Amino acid sequence: MSLSCFRLHTIHSFRCISHRLSLPHFHFRVRGCSRRNMNQAEIGAMVNGSSSKVVINDPNLLHHKKTAIRLAGPPKFQVIADFDNTLTKFWVDGCRGQSSHALLKQENTEYNAKRDELFNYYHPIEFDPQIPIDEKTKLMEEWWGKTHGLLIEGGLTYDAIRSSVAGGVIAFREGVVELFEFLEERDIPVLIFSAGLADIIEEVLRQKLHRTFKNVKIVSNRMKFDQNGNLISFTGKLIHSLNKNEHALDMAASLHDHLGEVDDQIIDSASVKKRTNVLLLGDHMGDLRMSDGLNYETRISVGFLNHNIENSLDSYRKGFDIVYLDDAPMSGVVKLVSELFSPATD
Repeated sequence: MSLSCFRLHTIHSFRCISHRLSLPHFHFRVRGCSRRNMNQAEIGAMVNGSSSKVVINDPNLLHHKKTAIRLAGPPKFQVIADFDNTLTKFWVDGCRGQSSHALLKQENTEYNAKRDELFNYYHPIEFDPQIPIDEKTKLMEEWWGKTHGLLIEGGLTYDAIRSSVAGGVIAFREGVVELFEFLEERDIPVLIFSAGLADIIEEVLRQKLHRTFKNVKIVSNRMKFDQNGNLISFTGKLIHSLNKNEHALDMAASLHDHLGEVDDQIIDSASVKKRTNVLLLGDHMGDLRMSDGLNYETRISVGFLNHNIENSLDSYRKGFDIVYLDDAPMSGVVKLVSELFSPATD
């Protein structure tokens, strides 16, 4: 569910209102948004009496993984990251942050309604455990393909993407820039995996971080625009919710600007696959599959458990090596990579 929060300022109060965009995974409902922060006592009661907002299920195993990655060095290392609610915040100024999909607004409401119909039909299929994976995969390809077709028919423009991002409720976690800079300095690739739209993610990076990074590669669906900025097609293999992993690397495009000036240092798919030590960042249990297709030697997985902590902590701590609670900043991950590749070990 995606929520778009707009402030209506009064002297001492504001109200947040949410909208749904009927792209895959997003539903258009109106509701108030409010944040319930877990207090330190609640968190501490769950984490063995500690007031820390980080949970490590097996410290000894994590220590061995860190040692193995440190000994292999930066040339064997890569970062795989989910985008929405992982690199970006779950809460923005007290309101539920928007996803990269939910940012997009088209003027043609008819096509919004058509995408809504697709959502209502395909979304239950996506999570139906009775449907075989092969059949479900074909249906997901069908859903994404139809949705992309409607974006083209509805006359989406790059200007609409730009203005949607400018007015969107989305922000990066504190520490993301520091993380990207640290990795870029050491030529460590960052692969952002998304079943959404690369052009939107790219614009969010540009507007919110005010710069690009040569080591960042977006593994997602990319649009093709004509000289007037009108969407005319999609390029490469379609990426949907069931193939968002390293199998999709071959179609990924390097981060570039809207004018098509691609960075000089393009991350080669074959060389990335040789980097067999992985730091995986995600906010959902399903994100653990992002490294499927990569024959990795050592993987440290970091999960951001942003909400519903009481009900989800047990599964997260079993699935991820490290779990950060309550929409935590990226500073813990920055500290982790600094420990792995300090100047003394570079």
